Amino acid sequence: MKEKIEAALNKIRPSLMADGGNVELVGVDNGVVKVKLTGACGGCPMSQMTLKMGIERILKKEVPEIKEVVAI
Repeated sequence: MKEKIEAALNKIRPSLMADGGNVELVGVDNGVVKVKLTGACGGCPMSQMTLKMGIERILKKEVPEIKEVVAI
């Protein structure tokens, strides 16, 4: 499952990098994906919206086993 998640994150990364940020996969536990937003994304006030409406939505579409995506 981690390989599928990384592949999906690789599709998202160019958009994040265009704004000076990135996302790192920290781990997966019972369908909950833990990620770390880095760079400009780490301190952005819109990062929760990016996480839920962007990253989580795309990951759930690509890897249906995912229940939730959380930032640590």
